[in-house]
Amino acid sequence: MLNAVEDIAREEGWIVISETASPGFAARISFDQLPSLLRDFDPKAVSRHLRGLTAPLSAGAVQWETIERHVVQSGMRSQLAMLTDLLDEHHTGVLITLDEVHRQQIDELHELITTIQHAFRENRQVAFVAAGLASSVSDLLNDTVLTFLRRATRYTLGPVSDADVERGFREPIEEAGRQVGQSALDLLVDAARGYPFMIQLVGEEAWDANPGEPEISRNDARHGVGRARRRIGSLVYEPALGATTPAGRAFLVAMSADDGPSNIADIRERLGVTSSYAGQYRRRLMDSELIQPAGHGYVDFALPYLREYLREHGDASRPPAAE
Repeated sequence: MLNAVEDIAREEGWIVISETASPGFAARISFDQLPSLLRDFDPKAVSRHLRGLTAPLSAGAVQWETIERHVVQSGMRSQLAMLTDLLDEHHTGVLITLDEVHRQQIDELHELITTIQHAFRENRQVAFVAAGLASSVSDLLNDTVLTFLRRATRYTLGPVSDADVERGFREPIEEAGRQVGQSALDLLVDAARGYPFMIQLVGEEAWDANPGEPEISRNDARHGVGRARRRIGSLVYEPALGATTPAGRAFLVAMSADDGPSNIADIRERLGVTSSYAGQYRRRLMDSELIQPAGHGYVDFALPYLREYLREHGDASRPPAAE
């Protein structure tokens, strides 16, 4: 999604600063990206000044001094102001994108969002687009310093439709010079269950099953699905479950006993806990995007195959006291 937004901005002539919210991203913007852009767009960024002559001139030398205007001294706010002033002459602006936002980098986020807020107040041509898990975005919106973000338009990206999943498999395969039959394609689409990361895993494993063959067969697809389901456990489920409390995991294991959406009353009975206790962990697990509402009084898993994974690896012991 961020790539698509960046492509549109570039087509409109805007400059793009693309970052991920890993440690040091604010410094990378201030000390790398903005100074580099200023040097590119400011005709006076680098100049040469005569420093001295040695006589006689015919046998002496001319000494020049190179002065770089945009050395890394200014802060993020002043550099962004200078860059937008330069771009304003060309009726264009700057798009800043930030991926994987989360509270761990809250101080750097304060610096960036405050800078963008001032740019908006000064009517500068600046746009900002960020992406992250729903729980992480909610944390930022509730931050007392980042209240400016509450004015932003928020989009929730749900599951990918089966039609788009099919395109996501067929088009890259055909563009790379191979084919995939409808039977194999149907198996891949069904296995992906609209989950973007699963689309990547299934496609990669099916492709690698017999890379020298001109067509991905149904057997190749079946092989890819099996390997993808094993890999998603270590790549997605283990880290996600590792971040939950023992009580939260017990709630999930209790859900895994059902073949479809779980009734909260049944979960409460299985765990032997109160309604408020069950409601507390329901909210926490929804915030973590591990479960989702499935009708009044019901919840279901938000991640494909998590039910099966918990049946194989879960611990159905009773949870500790509510935290």
